[in-house]
Amino acid sequence: MTDPAHQPADPLTTEQPTTEQRRAQAMQELTEQRDKYKKREGISKGRRGLIIVNTGKGKGKTTAALGLMMRAHGRGLTTKLFQFLKHDTAKFGEHRTLDKLGIPCQGLGDGWTWRSRDLENSAELAAHGWTLARAAIEAGEHDLIVLDEFTYPLKYGWVAWPEVEAVLRARDPNLHVVITGRDALPELIALADTVSEIQPVKHAYEAGIGGQQGIEY
Repeated sequence: MTDPAHQPADPLTTEQPTTEQRRAQAMQELTEQRDKYKKREGISKGRRGLIIVNTGKGKGKTTAALGLMMRAHGRGLTTKLFQFLKHDTAKFGEHRTLDKLGIPCQGLGDGWTWRSRDLENSAELAAHGWTLARAAIEAGEHDLIVLDEFTYPLKYGWVAWPEVEAVLRARDPNLHVVITGRDALPELIALADTVSEIQPVKHAYEAGIGGQQGIEY
């Protein structure tokens, strides 16, 4: 039997600090951070293409990549989105927005793998999709390319990692590549410049709330 004294505190029953207490604590910490701050030396300036990976089991990996596309587009960068699971006829909210902005998006799959009636065909679509994405990377006509849900073809062995690694290493040094999806390969994480792991804390689905238009799709 667990000792009640060692039970983790319940945030809903534990007394929470007042707004005034939070403010006082924050002002003290922010003042200390400001006084200790020193600009790091040796930071490079100018353009440099990055490999960015959004992984983890939480919601928001594709959403974050789309946010980067919006930011890049606002800065005049040329962007393109490849989606390795969604089919080419998908018209979710992001597709409608990208159409209005004139940002190209290409669906390469046949829907989610757990709904696929033919996984061999799914694998072939992913391999073909990679040839299209590879051609875009090698063409050097974009400033930022998003390979959405690309961790899955890599994880399943539908696309060979050594080939992907070679293409990423040989790309234009100014090209940003963003890769999203769960279970990113350790090799991909090692190669990437920036990796964010999004982990779930709560999700509405767990409370029986279905996907919401404009939020999930």
